[in-house]
Amino acid sequence: MRAGYHSPQVSVEVRLNTNESPFPPPPEFLDALAAEVARVEWHRYPDRAAWDLRVKIAALHGVVPEQVFVGNGSNEVLQVLSLTYAGPGRSVAVFEPTYAMHSQIARIAGSDVAIGARSPDLSLDQGEVRRVLAEHTPAITYVCSPNNPTGMVETPETVREVLALVPGLLVVDEAYAQFAPWSALALVNDDTPLVVTRTFSKTWSMAAARLGYLIGPTWVVAELEKVVLPYHLDTFKQAAGRIALDFVPEMERRVAELVEERGRLVAQLVDLPVEVWPSSANFVLFRPVIRDGDSVWHDLLHHSV
Repeated sequence: MRAGYHSPQVSVEVRLNTNESPFPPPPEFLDALAAEVARVEWHRYPDRAAWDLRVKIAALHGVVPEQVFVGNGSNEVLQVLSLTYAGPGRSVAVFEPTYAMHSQIARIAGSDVAIGARSPDLSLDQGEVRRVLAEHTPAITYVCSPNNPTGMVETPETVREVLALVPGLLVVDEAYAQFAPWSALALVNDDTPLVVTRTFSKTWSMAAARLGYLIGPTWVVAELEKVVLPYHLDTFKQAAGRIALDFVPEMERRVAELVEERGRLVAQLVDLPVEVWPSSANFVLFRPVIRDGDSVWHDLLHHSV
């Protein structure tokens, strides 16, 4: 078994390496959540279907609740996808560099992982996509958009091209989608093998809660519900998610502020001896030209960054 996914959790004044929101939830959210928690019947199991939360997520995205699946962070959503559609004797496809958990979860589920390389500019290489899909016929193909760690968002044309090629399910991981100019949610329908995963960890300032979801065809969600453990999403998380969705305007304001800050950071980085990649996420990928990345990391750590 390979080593699991680990991102250093260090005690510093400015923590950037896990791409969390720099803002805590609004005080009004915390007050509303505290009031809701006071009403919880702790001796009762949670709503197994998490229906009320799914209704609110569906309303946010203009879909029906039957198209929504929720989990303990988007990682559990990815895990249930692998258990349902991949597993022993099947493969998943990823294009690196990308989010490491796609491969890690697939291997835990017993799947083979077909790895394709991205272009030198770190965009998807359509020729490489065709090769990997033709040679391995993956049950699941992952596209992270905006991609982690590059921050680059795939164009609608690119996603449509990949969708036309996949022999199985296309999963677009949109953990950072609110910072991007477009979303693959516009392509989701019941006739297309496309699902989009989202998280409350970034723009909703809820990384501590571990809450994520998927939007996809009703037939995909129905299959996932057969595989997921019963009562998997506790009452507290369901309440936190429902209440968070009452604060959409505040979330959008914060996103706009972070996008503006991202632009300011990029404008300053281009004046330094570093290579900078365009970002549609809440982080920016850069590579020092005259130094190695490890030494820059340790110097920043020395300055509590």
